[in-house]
Amino acid sequence: MSTGAVSEGTADRAGVPDQAGATDERLRRWRLVLGGDDADGTGCELAGQDAAMDGALGALYGNGNGKGGRARAGQERSAGLGASAPSVARWLGDIRTYFPSSVVQVMQRDAIDRLGLSTLLLEPEMLEAVEADVHLVGTLLSLNKAMPETTKETARAVVRKVVEDLEKRLVTRTRATLKGALDRSARISRPRHQDIDWHRTIAANLKHYLPEYRTVVPERLIGYGRASQSVKKEVVLCIDQSGSMAASVVYASVFGAVLASMRSIDTRLVVFDTAVVDLTDQLDDPVDVLFGTQLGGGTDINRALAYCQSQITRPADTVVVLISDLYEGGIRNEMLKRVAAMKASGVQFVTLLALSDEGAPAYDREHAAALAGLGAPAFACTPDLFPEVMAAAIEKRPLPIPDTGSPTR
Repeated sequence: MSTGAVSEGTADRAGVPDQAGATDERLRRWRLVLGGDDADGTGCELAGQDAAMDGALGALYGNGNGKGGRARAGQERSAGLGASAPSVARWLGDIRTYFPSSVVQVMQRDAIDRLGLSTLLLEPEMLEAVEADVHLVGTLLSLNKAMPETTKETARAVVRKVVEDLEKRLVTRTRATLKGALDRSARISRPRHQDIDWHRTIAANLKHYLPEYRTVVPERLIGYGRASQSVKKEVVLCIDQSGSMAASVVYASVFGAVLASMRSIDTRLVVFDTAVVDLTDQLDDPVDVLFGTQLGGGTDINRALAYCQSQITRPADTVVVLISDLYEGGIRNEMLKRVAAMKASGVQFVTLLALSDEGAPAYDREHAAALAGLGAPAFACTPDLFPEVMAAAIEKRPLPIPDTGSPTR
């Protein structure tokens, strides 16, 4: 992490004019990476902002000696931030001064993981100082039950900011992609004259062109769908809320709200660990959905799928999306039987190992292979790809499984 932080945090410096300057700059960067240990070999002294930047890095990644040095091999890492909220808040301010937002988010995540600072996030002044991102939301959700009332409003404000940023990024493209898929899936083969899509009808029947008459004799008519008549598709999002799925829960909640806002899609959102909770009634506000989850605990995929299966009324028009790393604590064979039964009834079944920007997570390969054998390949999906995956499922065409993060096909 410190290498990336140094690289990005100093990328905006002016270029060096000669070879000696380039050498000095390389030494400076290596000094920041290595942390000033006696054996770092750079012989480079830091001053001013560089020294302050090194202090911020050393507080998180150092050996706790107060000199910014990183721990030697074999040495135990120890915290340099202390346990008080004021010192951590100052450190958070420092890293936001010296590093770009993307690096700040990674350093915050490392501080929470390495130094056990989660409990400090229960203090409002701490929440106001952090850089909000998906991972911070996951941490806050895991602390939800322990959060005092004085902190909850601040926490909701942090979560809402992240949710609103995600909605700005994802809503327009998701709606446009799915509207197109719904329109295509609704086209009828025996339309009335006023409902014929002539452009697509002609394109589909060009092979029936008669040169002697200089015209096309269509054998198949393609009609426009009627989006306003009724709900066309039902979508069930079934989300594993174990601790490792935190980012996926955040993204899925936002997408659930987007889908629920579309009149042609009847959306249901179900979260589970060893229990199953239906949060469909809260889909108008993804923040409420997120605070209705409880990250952590065991996993019973079979029980969750049993509930989802009981809610399906039109199998041929239903898409079930299971978002889970597939570490099943329930009855494995029953889980697979349920998936097979849903697919046999006409349900489009999609298995996502993760819905996040981080690629394929750790997952149960045996279960993933078994699902692939049933025609439900499991793969990791980025938020940007998710609309395309849903469009393909709605149209009942092959899913756009990425080459990376696609362990089963």
